[in-house]
Amino acid sequence: MSEHKSEYNSPEPERRAVRVPTQDVNQTENEDQEDVDEDQDITFNVYTSTDMILQEENIADANRYEINPHGSKTKIISSSEVGNSTATVKILLMPDRHMITVAFTIGLTILDLKKHFAFELRVPSDIIQITLDEKCVDDDQTLMDIGVQPHGMVQFELSSSDPENYPIRQVKPQQEYNMPDVITVRVQTDTYQDVVVEIERATRGKGFLGGYRHKVTKAEYHHAAVQTIAKKRPDRGIEMFSRDTQTVMLRNQVQQCSKNASTQMTSIGCYVSNIEDKFITPSGIYMTADEYHTKRLKAVITLQTHLRRWLAKRFTDSLRQERELHLAWLENENRRKKERKEQGIRDKYRRWMNPERKADFELLYNALKKWRQEEEERIDATFSGAEKKAALCALLEQETQFISSIERHKTAAFERNLDKAVLAYLDKCAEPKKWRAFDGKVTQMETQFTIRGSELRDLYNSITQDEVTKDERLDVLLTIKHTVKDHKCKLTQDIVDLIDREVDLLMRGMKKKNMDGLRKRISTLFLQYIKTPEFNPQVSKLLQYPADFRKNMYLCSGCNEYKSSSDFALKTNTSAVGLCRRCTQLDNEGRRREDFCLYKNILKHLRETEAKCSPESQITYLLQEQDLRYLLDELWGAKSALSGCKDLHDLLLVRWEKNSAWSPWNCILLTKDEAATHLKVENIRKAYDVVVIRDVKQKHALARKYFSQIPAVAKWQHDAKVQPAALGNLLVSKPITKATEQNG
Repeated sequence: MSEHKSEYNSPEPERRAVRVPTQDVNQTENEDQEDVDEDQDITFNVYTSTDMILQEENIADANRYEINPHGSKTKIISSSEVGNSTATVKILLMPDRHMITVAFTIGLTILDLKKHFAFELRVPSDIIQITLDEKCVDDDQTLMDIGVQPHGMVQFELSSSDPENYPIRQVKPQQEYNMPDVITVRVQTDTYQDVVVEIERATRGKGFLGGYRHKVTKAEYHHAAVQTIAKKRPDRGIEMFSRDTQTVMLRNQVQQCSKNASTQMTSIGCYVSNIEDKFITPSGIYMTADEYHTKRLKAVITLQTHLRRWLAKRFTDSLRQERELHLAWLENENRRKKERKEQGIRDKYRRWMNPERKADFELLYNALKKWRQEEEERIDATFSGAEKKAALCALLEQETQFISSIERHKTAAFERNLDKAVLAYLDKCAEPKKWRAFDGKVTQMETQFTIRGSELRDLYNSITQDEVTKDERLDVLLTIKHTVKDHKCKLTQDIVDLIDREVDLLMRGMKKKNMDGLRKRISTLFLQYIKTPEFNPQVSKLLQYPADFRKNMYLCSGCNEYKSSSDFALKTNTSAVGLCRRCTQLDNEGRRREDFCLYKNILKHLRETEAKCSPESQITYLLQEQDLRYLLDELWGAKSALSGCKDLHDLLLVRWEKNSAWSPWNCILLTKDEAATHLKVENIRKAYDVVVIRDVKQKHALARKYFSQIPAVAKWQHDAKVQPAALGNLLVSKPITKATEQNG
């Protein structure tokens, strides 16, 4: 195909047929002219068989020349030849700025280009925008209308009008490129010549010549094979081998050969001219070997001095930084301890002012006990005789007032907790059945019993509401009446009678405050109706007592009532059932007034820690608060074995030997920080002094002696080995428990 220029220096382009292998011919070389030599400008245009036929027809019809006034020939080119000519079109994909180079005929319109790239980019053609020099190009314009010359080049920018839904992505390169059978090469020397090149299909594959792999990116690079077929050497009939191999080992070694040198001087019978002789003096000061080595030694010492100074400075900086970090850590720890202590004081004050649980009232009675003891000590030290008796009577009256105030708070808290307990009880009755599947999802199922419980819960919540209108109250009462009428018994008859009475009073206009007692009776009877298994089958799973009352029932010596075994708090050394939990609490509030809250917290932490370390351990669950109180107060003196800290909020019971299970004879009382450090110790005998170890072993022996009287704990002693050397000089005495009573 010829380029469209009005003047030619040669009458007709010359066509040549050459054979070119296809293995190293790339499509980019056919489309780009930047790699062509300076002497020749070569353009590769790809033709199909149809294009070759059209080319021959156009060349035959276009060989018409006319003479211009200057005497040169002008070739006349038809419009069909111009329309079928191709041009290089470069498309810049926005916003990735990826370049695509394609050869198109200049007779194609912009709409044809959009359809082509819509197929390649997998986007609709109507959202494609093609711009040239930042101006949109109309769809009906052709490349020739824009001003593209045959075999010329133009660059467009392609973007999407809807980048969110139809973004423009890079076109993946084709996996295989099929070279056509014939291509035309345009060679530019002094004139333009079109050379027809026939492609020769190679019948052999490229040989693997090795390569290398990048150490960082792990990309493999192979050496390229030559393009032309290597010539075979003529067979001489002699088998020849190459001396060099891939496994040859080369080694270079420098050797200095002996060299003979001689000089000649003027002597008798020999004359040597000295005209060209010259005196050579050394530049600078001559330095002997000792001076040179001394200078080098001084330089080395200087370098070592600076290096050691830098190392020392770096070491001191690291020490300074560690010290600052340690001081900052100590400051944070002190602040954390102070905040924790202040928070404990605030919680304790809040529990004093707003008691809600049993432990809060135990704390109040314990504080009242301490206050009375302080006042008695002050009265004993200040007064005597009749004045002392009068002061003790005033103290007793004041204590009575405090007890009355505490009981009023307890009654109010009991009512509040009772309402919460009732609501929680009804929620459990209405809770659907749940189970966890194999994939971790929780499945819920509503049964007829849970639906019944949910309906009764909603009715109870409606009847206990105060801020309701008259019509809403009547509606709720009638709903409850129809619900309980299905069951004929004395309880349902009482509920129906009370509902009829309240409805009659509401119709007469009775005030709300005059019906509080009646409404309370209705809600109480309806709650009893809900707790009956015959009317609400779901509550049968929440009954406190078993169906057979003859099993696990014991008589309380305090209230003379039969209760289940779960209502008794027994110590590990108890031989008979004594008081129930309620009677024990009353006895504690009336006489001893002890606070077991701190001991409960220590026991809870001990059980959680042992459950993580050894789940099979059971001895921690056999001990009760009273046993732990004896272990802390009587054996360890309620203070840390190392620092002597007496703050029970900061004390913990941990293992003495961390590789053995916890037991009263394998424990130590420490603060939280000391316990964390103790558990990191590998060898106890190297970490602690002999006096500390002897003191701990003595307390272990006392604990073993005390808890050996308990049958449930005695079997655990057989697993522990007693060291005779450690217990040889220890004094073991039987603990004596004394209970003192102080009456005002």
